[in-house]
Amino acid sequence: MRCPFCSVDDTRVVDSRLADNGDSVRRRRECNACRERYTTFETAELRMPHIIKSGGRREPYNEDKMRAGIYRALEKRPVDTNEAEATILRIQHRILATGDRELASSRIGEWVMEELKELDQVAYVRFASVYRQFQDLEAFSAELQRLKNEPSSETKRQQMSLLPAERKK
Repeated sequence: MRCPFCSVDDTRVVDSRLADNGDSVRRRRECNACRERYTTFETAELRMPHIIKSGGRREPYNEDKMRAGIYRALEKRPVDTNEAEATILRIQHRILATGDRELASSRIGEWVMEELKELDQVAYVRFASVYRQFQDLEAFSAELQRLKNEPSSETKRQQMSLLPAERKK
């Protein structure tokens, strides 16, 4: 690290401590040339990937767009705001966990639908009807039938996995 006083690259760390509830590291440094001391902070830089839209256009990830879509689907539904925010955080964690620099919007849309299906089935159908662009009553009815035929989220949680490495994402 370059000294901010004399611009020499030869510095050493005198002390390191966790800061911001463990979200960063505070380092006390000393310049070996001028002996001045200063403090630096180190934090993880997590960058959200660019989103590839269905038409091939790329744009920066926009949390507000996803949040608006989720809240629109949850409008007038008995879902706690904290649950909705936890859902948004889980989706963002999945986005970051891919490690990709670019991610298809369709993949994120599917993750949103998975989360909404667990959170509120009416919100799921609302979101799916817009996301999958249902053109007629038949498409809407087919999605409802598919939802009815799936085991409930409570049943899924109570079932044991047949594969030892299988885990819920």
